[in-house]
Amino acid sequence: MAESVPVRCPACRREHVYAAPSYPCVCGAPVTPELDRNAVPESLTHHTWDDDWITVRCTACGRQDQWPRPELGCPCGTVLRVPLAQERSGPADALTGEADTEGEGDPGVGTGTATGGEPEATASDSGSDADADQGSALPAPSRPDSRRPRIPLPRAAPTPRPPFNPVTIRTARDAVTAAALYLRWLGYQDIRRADQRPPSGIGLAARGVLAQVDPTLRPASLRDVECLWLTAMTESTGCVYFSLAGYAEDARSVADSLGVPLFVLDLTGTPQPVNSLADELVAAGA
Repeated sequence: MAESVPVRCPACRREHVYAAPSYPCVCGAPVTPELDRNAVPESLTHHTWDDDWITVRCTACGRQDQWPRPELGCPCGTVLRVPLAQERSGPADALTGEADTEGEGDPGVGTGTATGGEPEATASDSGSDADADQGSALPAPSRPDSRRPRIPLPRAAPTPRPPFNPVTIRTARDAVTAAALYLRWLGYQDIRRADQRPPSGIGLAARGVLAQVDPTLRPASLRDVECLWLTAMTESTGCVYFSLAGYAEDARSVADSLGVPLFVLDLTGTPQPVNSLADELVAAGA
């Protein structure tokens, strides 16, 4: 269970007790960002994609993934950004420390010189030059050729994916998080905010796919599906649609003809396939 820390609102001075949410790693272990109980929270006036996501390492498998940054809404209307311990220490401190320790040690070890600065002469070095001319005529010892073609091994069956761990949808941001987690579960990498903003909803982009998430209570229309497909065509990539309220009948028909997988987000955060293209995507993965 995540540790609870006291958080005081800088606007109304009201004190809260906050625990960071846990998110499921692909290995199945919960991932929880470590909070900094000594730092002062900041008031958040507007959201940006880069600031809303943080990189957290899973303590079980060591995998690093991006997760939503912890935030807290105060009853006075202020949105608080809860400080993190990794921001205090800095992500590069551990790497810098390891790099510094690698170069430490005895100054004479591995340098090939004595402490006086001159190379140490050995008895075998005196005859090395004379032996070099005679040894050049001898054939070199045979070594295994690393460039020799190898016999390919039989292709192994794809590793089955672990069960998807959903995130309960309470807000529009939770719907976007659920869709991003599902894309990552399918096998897509480098999930980020799309460069082009869609006419409705929120756009997500990853390697080889462009996704649109509609967290409103209005069913996605035919125009919404067509706009997503046209944008994906201009970027020469695939596309997928996530909707919280489902789809209009003509939107489902045009999605089948254009090859757009459709998913419906239920309140548990688990996307449900709507058409056969979505079923095929779930079965095959990215």
